[in-house]
Amino acid sequence: MKRMMLIGPSQCGKTSLTQCLRGEKLHYQKTQAIVWSPDTIDTPGEYLENRCLYSALLVSACEAEMIALVLNADAPWSPFSPGFTAPMNRPVIGIVTKSDLANASRISTVQSWLTQAGAEHIFTTSAATNSGVDEMFDFLTAKESSCFTK
Repeated sequence: MKRMMLIGPSQCGKTSLTQCLRGEKLHYQKTQAIVWSPDTIDTPGEYLENRCLYSALLVSACEAEMIALVLNADAPWSPFSPGFTAPMNRPVIGIVTKSDLANASRISTVQSWLTQAGAEHIFTTSAATNSGVDEMFDFLTAKESSCFTK
């Protein structure tokens, strides 16, 4: 699997998503610091929510093969500015989490926000129902991804 760095606000489901990808039972765990594993770099939401911590995201991105912008389907607004990931110089995917909590129109809005922030491919998932996770896993484990032929 390509090593993926997950960036998103607090409570958007980054840690639950990593548990789901690993086939682990879901359990709430607040990420207090960057959590490094062979397949993921799980970042605390506070690193996105406080601009003074952006440098930690930029430095950590150097260790990732891919950046994943994560935003829950019922998010009221986007914390990502347009082109947010440009300085990270890595392929970017967008992941809409908690898709079971929003309607199609709301999910479409969140997908649009992720695209504007730099996501080249969007996955719509729910860790609670395990929907969309297999598609994302297949994408991450593919030897060549046609989306990232830079």
